[in-house]
Amino acid sequence: MTGAEALYADMGHFGPRPIRLTWSAIVFPSLVLNYAGQSAIALEGASTADNIFYRLCPEPLLIPLVVLATVATIIASQSIVTGAFSMTRQAVQLGWLPRLWITQTSDKGYGQIYVGVVNWSLMAVTIALTLLFGKSDNLAAAYGIAVSLTMLMTSVLLFIAMREIWQWNLWISAVVAGVFLTVDAGFFLANSLKIVSGGYVPLILAAGVYGIMWIWHRGSVAVAQRLSSAAMPVPDLLADLKTRRVPRVPGTAVFLTRAPSGVPPVMIWHLRQNRALHERVLVLTVITESKPRVDAKERLSVTKDGENFWRAAARYGFMERPNIPHLLEAAQQKGCALQLDDVVYYVGHEHVVHRERGPALPKWQEGLFAAMIKNASHVTDYFRLPSERVVEIGRQISI
Repeated sequence: MTGAEALYADMGHFGPRPIRLTWSAIVFPSLVLNYAGQSAIALEGASTADNIFYRLCPEPLLIPLVVLATVATIIASQSIVTGAFSMTRQAVQLGWLPRLWITQTSDKGYGQIYVGVVNWSLMAVTIALTLLFGKSDNLAAAYGIAVSLTMLMTSVLLFIAMREIWQWNLWISAVVAGVFLTVDAGFFLANSLKIVSGGYVPLILAAGVYGIMWIWHRGSVAVAQRLSSAAMPVPDLLADLKTRRVPRVPGTAVFLTRAPSGVPPVMIWHLRQNRALHERVLVLTVITESKPRVDAKERLSVTKDGENFWRAAARYGFMERPNIPHLLEAAQQKGCALQLDDVVYYVGHEHVVHRERGPALPKWQEGLFAAMIKNASHVTDYFRLPSERVVEIGRQISI
């Protein structure tokens, strides 16, 4: 079962067909032969005190089998690292983790990436577990809890997929998922006796990772709500520009914002400080959908809010990386009269402060969220913006 878990962790990279073929033709038959051979040795009455796996081969082939098992372990660890990289990027795209520095190691395979923070964190945790437990037998309790709880959570997610994605009937979904939940719950309850003898380790690690994701998501929602509450309607802004005779300078300004409507706070700050606005303005919001990829026809929607003033919403899947300069070419084809050879990108950089009035986040959550914002990777790199054409505007936001 853990082999199946490891395989479908790469579903987003390879698709379902290669995973099914690999499991059905190679992995599952090999596992059946492996465990059948171990069972045969046990049924003969042989001692099971040591590792029974290595009795499956003749004595002269023991060393080659150990080498093969070591290589398999290294390959398995690589799949875990790759899966961790992929899931981290998906969490970043979906707004559950701060932007991290992600290196694309291949221009052909989108899934071939390197996330330094995750890699070094895994190294630190691996070394700590090795020193703490001393030998692999002592890791059995932690491994059992991790695997059985993962399988239990997968069955719960299966039920959610049946209802929300496949639109199955409630009772059919409950019966099908209930079969898996019964088996998985039995495994987990049996392993729960080992929590005090090492099974607490994966629970603590999972709680730490979830805590970081929860605080980041909660802080991001608070920032978005704060920005939306202070948004000015676009018609009011355009009327104010004409009343005050604010000059419109040549060129195109692209303002990136999270707010789905109204005037971006970055634009208001820009007007206050520079007392001028570009002749053509595009307000852009990037939305990450809860699916791997978005069809090209659904990628971009554009509306005209005023004279030479457009608002665009770009939708990407969590397996896709936004490319704003290419997106502007598509916006131009949809009617935006942009001057692509004279574009300036305006992005905001939030400095979080505690909100003195009204509902606010607890100070400890606000402090952690502020630290994550400070150490997040630059939005210019994330959206692949040309750095020489980017103006970053810092502002304080109370949450």
